[in-house]
Amino acid sequence: MLGKLDDYMRFNETALSLRSQRQTVLASNIANADTPNYKARDVDFTAALQGAMARGGPNQPLKTTAQQHFPVPQQAAGALADGTPLQYRGIVQGAVDGNTVDMDVERNQFADNALRYEAGITLINAQIKGLMAAIQGGQ
Repeated sequence: MLGKLDDYMRFNETALSLRSQRQTVLASNIANADTPNYKARDVDFTAALQGAMARGGPNQPLKTTAQQHFPVPQQAAGALADGTPLQYRGIVQGAVDGNTVDMDVERNQFADNALRYEAGITLINAQIKGLMAAIQGGQ
């Protein structure tokens, strides 16, 4: 039974997890807009979602709370925690200091991703309401 519920909600859960991770990457780009030689990064969301769904959903890294726990595996510098590769954003307008962050592009991508995240939350809420209606018998 729980496996079927997991399967029912897996797509939106995975999409929200990836959107959250992408938001962090975009925020990092914005925060480093004045850092010399910083290269703007992003995630190919479609490819990342397809890869995560093929793996069976989002893989969150383990958190250890005691020395007896197994250590968290190292992740590549150019990847998210689940192994999704980070890509460099194309240069729109070159800067003298080598920074490739275009604030207009980053703000646009940040707002678009945030809006899509909110839409994902709305979809999950609708799924939960549908499940609750089924459990309660549509009262």
